[in-house]
Amino acid sequence: MRLEEHAGWERDFPVRYLLVREDIDGEEECVLWGRCAEVEGLFMDPPPLPREVLTLRGCLRESLLVQAVAASAEAVRLLGDGMLSIEPVDPSNDGPARFWGLEDTAVLAQWPTPGDPGRVDIVVGTGVREDDFWGGKRLPSSPRFDLWFPSILGHGPSGGCCSIDGLLIPRPRRPTPPVHLIGCEPAEPLLDLLCRPLPQEGAPITLWCLDRHGRTMAGYRLDLDTVEARPSVLGGALIDVTITDPGDDRPTLAARAVWEIWSDGVPTRPNQWVQFDAEGRSEWLDLTRVGPYGPDGRSGGTYHLDGQHVTDRAGLLLALGEALLGPGANYGRDLDSMTDYLGGGPCVVPPFTLVWHHADIARRALAGHILAHLGGLSYFEETVNLLREYGVTVVLQ
Repeated sequence: MRLEEHAGWERDFPVRYLLVREDIDGEEECVLWGRCAEVEGLFMDPPPLPREVLTLRGCLRESLLVQAVAASAEAVRLLGDGMLSIEPVDPSNDGPARFWGLEDTAVLAQWPTPGDPGRVDIVVGTGVREDDFWGGKRLPSSPRFDLWFPSILGHGPSGGCCSIDGLLIPRPRRPTPPVHLIGCEPAEPLLDLLCRPLPQEGAPITLWCLDRHGRTMAGYRLDLDTVEARPSVLGGALIDVTITDPGDDRPTLAARAVWEIWSDGVPTRPNQWVQFDAEGRSEWLDLTRVGPYGPDGRSGGTYHLDGQHVTDRAGLLLALGEALLGPGANYGRDLDSMTDYLGGGPCVVPPFTLVWHHADIARRALAGHILAHLGGLSYFEETVNLLREYGVTVVLQ
């Protein structure tokens, strides 16, 4: 499917969204399901997860997790967001792996594991989100429990345990607020779905969001399990479609104002992102593009990074992207992808010189963003070290 063939129509208002069924295996072309003028209810801050109490049984004393939690002085109580994986000890003949997200995790208590002085039991309060995409519901017969918490992240998992009390319980699926497709021109696949009895149990589609030039800004998954239609408030032969439980893959409320700027096209002026807070800057970073990417990147030269507004991680990445590639581009959305670009990246590859103006602003603002427990570097320090490691001459001013 060629996007440009469907990005316009003969009406007094533009096409802002396309409904597309994508082939995740890449074996078939995308299929158009419809196009529409507006979407209401797309932006949503996910509600906090219900609080639960888990007991992590048998955490090794030498792990970073136990060192942080069980320290005699200044013990860590707020672990923050993290991830849990349960994987087979021998993946060749056991499985499957399962994954959970842990939200706003707090330590409630800890004590030595009975009968095993080398281990500690830790009780936490947290919100639990199970990742339904991976694996199945059956646990491996010989499971390995690993936990990651960025607040105490080292090289690998923060820690592990032998079992977790309170984890494997039924959790009701929570419906999300509906999404309304306004002024929708349905294609045949969507019309066929609307003719089925409720609930339709349709497979997910991707909502492609377009700017006024017809360029795709972003894509979000919508589940079409229950879809209802009626004549559109915009008139004509259009319809309005309500998706009553579309899932939670949606931009946050902070993204709305960001999208208003990007809807006019890729920004051409630097520092348009500085007006937003950390969440808005993160949404801005999600819309940036990188390229062209390939082996023909240019090296050499001097680039100037405006550090006046680098007060958070997203701001650092946005300022770096603008310094090297201009507004609307990125040179990595995190340190991992920055490493990829430095190794053979988009347009600009080392060696080159980066003059970082007002560097002390980022140094102070990111001093508390520690990447490793027990003597780890700050996000600012790690960024500078990474650039220098790959041959960039970084001049801090």
